[in-house]
Amino acid sequence: MAPRPNWKGFLKLSLVSCSVALYVATSTSERVRFNIINKKTGNRIRNEVVDAETGEPVEKEDRVKGYKLEGNDYLLFDEDELDNVALESTHTIDIEEFVPVSEVDRIYLDESYYIVPQDDVAQEAFAVIREAMRKEDLAGLARVVIYRREHLLLLQPRGKGLMATTLRYKNEVRDEKSYFDEIPNVKVTPDMLKLAVHILDSKKGHFEPGKFEDRYESALQDLIKAKKAGKPAPTIAEPKPSNVINLMDALRRSVRADSSPSRQAPAKSKPTARKRPAARRKVRRAS
Repeated sequence: MAPRPNWKGFLKLSLVSCSVALYVATSTSERVRFNIINKKTGNRIRNEVVDAETGEPVEKEDRVKGYKLEGNDYLLFDEDELDNVALESTHTIDIEEFVPVSEVDRIYLDESYYIVPQDDVAQEAFAVIREAMRKEDLAGLARVVIYRREHLLLLQPRGKGLMATTLRYKNEVRDEKSYFDEIPNVKVTPDMLKLAVHILDSKKGHFEPGKFEDRYESALQDLIKAKKAGKPAPTIAEPKPSNVINLMDALRRSVRADSSPSRQAPAKSKPTARKRPAARRKVRRAS
């Protein structure tokens, strides 16, 4: 069954528009999930919504959003009032500007979505917008309301569709100076830098997500299997790293370790040698 879209509306570029749907591009549904259990009874624990003053449960139809004023006073809002907040981006992704992707600081990138055309009428307009962006190697900036929040979107061509990545606002990104200003200016010697660069070169590769697995998820699965079978939990004997005392010595040892035959890529197979006549072959039999 196809996933349900997170948003439906129109993609708009100047006077060109088409109906589109927005789907979340990632999923955590395969992760191990735990329930909260009463240790004494073995029963699941159910969270109840209760009145903070009376302690009585509050039915769903009696729950409304409240904006805190002074003291214990709240301004109450019905769901319909919040759904009808007057923003064009509630129903339209209007591309306001185009920027080079290289100018977008990665710290602003948040969640990614796929944008697809909704019907046959939308196909041509969608393709025109997508291919124009691809040809000029530009990303679009737009806005959309998802879950009652307006998000800034970075739009990029991806295959036959578009990828939309929500961007954090400036006030959501902490100032790096608060964290980095107290780091001293350390002068790295040329010899140390040369060894460190050598280590980096020996570990160069290409980004292939399939090479990496969620090791914590795998460890949880192993723990569950062991617990189910009544066996002790798996343990890791690997020592924890600590601050290096002699940095030059650690760099040299790292270079030697990364240059060892076991860490190097396997050599290309040599051409198969010409086979000897059967009569001259020696066969080593298993003892």
